[in-house]
Amino acid sequence: MRAVTYDSYTADDSRLVVGEVPEPKAGPGCVLVEVRAAGVNPVDWKAMAGGLDALMDAVFPVIPGWDVAGVVRGRGPDAPEFAPGDEVMAYARKDVLKDGTFAQYVAVPAAHVALKPVALGWAEAGGLPLAGMTAQRCLDRLDVGRDDVLLVHAASGGVGGLAVQIARSRGARVIGTASEVNHDHLRDLGAEPVVYGDGLAARVRELAPDGVSAVADFAGGQLETTLAVLRAGGRHVSVADPEVEEHGGHWIWVRPDGAKLALLADLAERGALKVDVAATFPLDEVGAAFEASRGGHTRGKLVITP
Repeated sequence: MRAVTYDSYTADDSRLVVGEVPEPKAGPGCVLVEVRAAGVNPVDWKAMAGGLDALMDAVFPVIPGWDVAGVVRGRGPDAPEFAPGDEVMAYARKDVLKDGTFAQYVAVPAAHVALKPVALGWAEAGGLPLAGMTAQRCLDRLDVGRDDVLLVHAASGGVGGLAVQIARSRGARVIGTASEVNHDHLRDLGAEPVVYGDGLAARVRELAPDGVSAVADFAGGQLETTLAVLRAGGRHVSVADPEVEEHGGHWIWVRPDGAKLALLADLAERGALKVDVAATFPLDEVGAAFEASRGGHTRGKLVITP
């Protein structure tokens, strides 16, 4: 099968190679998925540069990619949850960096897989799992509900925009940071927009004079502002800044979980969750997708379509 690989840690996108590699095997409890779309996430190029070496082993050559939407083409022993022909999606992170989703096929544990909602196209479904489940896990940890005023840092990004929608579906009031060009987009999602940067705490206080009850940081470097606007007893999480744990917050890493992903699929089917796709790229242009992701100003998801 065709796949993108890199043969050592590198920050040089020219080291990404598209070529033939062996087709993966669907082991016990796993399904073989023909990839129709695979979301690009910052962790993909950070892992390629060795950024996860302290946490995960790499077995080179590595196929990058942790998101997938596609069609089940086979299954291993004791994987009765899905059948060939099922349209599915998954957060397909493995215990080691090796067999990712920027390929024609990927084997995924059935417990990590959910049926693709009809309401989402392939690119949208391929961009949902990691970002959507990250947002979901953050909001679950914050226990966001109807009585909350939630501040979302980087609310127009791939994770932030999904967090806004999930929080609104739970009845929370949401204030979201973004550049002014994205304010109408945030209003469409149901958030009250504020410009990020110097003076952010004062601008948030103008909207919420009593402070906010919860903060979800998807940007990093926002701890000072978070603590300045958080009410006494408030809760906060970050996906980018482990220092929050020293100030009563939680550093969040998403976990593969098909049942949790199915809840997001249900939101999408009910029209309460939309995935904004900024651009799609073929396998041969993964380097260009990584470059766009590094820019940090993409609204919505970047997606590989093998």
